[in-house]
Order: sequence, then structure tokens, then C-alpha cells
Amino acid sequence: QVQLVESGGGLVQPGVSLRLSCAASGSIFSINAMGWYRLAPGKQRELVAAIARGGSPNYADSVKGRFTISRDNAKNTVYLQMNSLKTEETAVYYCNGEFRVRGGALRHGSWGQGSQVTVSS
Repeated sequence: QVQLVESGGGLVQPGVSLRLSCAASGSIFSINAMGWYRLAPGKQRELVAAIARGGSPNYADSVKGRFTISRDNAKNTVYLQMNSLKTEETAVYYCNGEFRVRGGALRHGSWGQGSQVTVSS
């Protein structure tokens, strides 16, 4: 099983930046794509950004040009740099991905507790 721990959230004013981190642990042999998701009150969880093992990123249209996803394969960690945050981006941010665990099977991680990001003036 793969565990995920997100960190780096907080309460910030609009226009400010935050950097989220997500560390994966468990019986991981390798990691394919990883992604950041967010869940806002009254809304469904949405994919914000994803990054392939080789580093190619994809972003939701709403965050293009402001968010940057990156990864450190040696540390099994993915990051999300969020610039120019908006109030409507208040949400709990989660990460997940596709993991090849020892034994060869592909698995998604167990959802962590997420990291609360509150953007408010």
C-alpha cells in the first residue's frame, strides 16, 4: 500500500504564493504519473495538475501560467508551486498517482488528509 502525506498549505491573502509538497511512502518500486487535486466546499474533487514520470506537466486551464508541478523521483515527492492565488482556490489539496509496488502491480495511493489552502483577504 502507498501512503501520501501533503504539506505546505495555509491561510494566505489573494495574490500570494504557496508551495505544496507531497511525499509518497510504502512498498514503492517506481512512480508513473502523479497529480495534484483539490476539493472545495460544495464541489467535486478536480485535477489541478499532473506530471508524467519523465517530467511532462499538464494543467487545468484555470491554473495555467500560475501553478507549476514538479517532482523529485529520488525522494518520491511531488510539489505544486502556486502563484497569484485566488479566493476561489480555497480548498483542500491532495496528491495521488500511479505507483508500481513491489511485486509488480500498479496501484493508486491511499488518499491522505490533504493540505488546506485558504485564500482570503
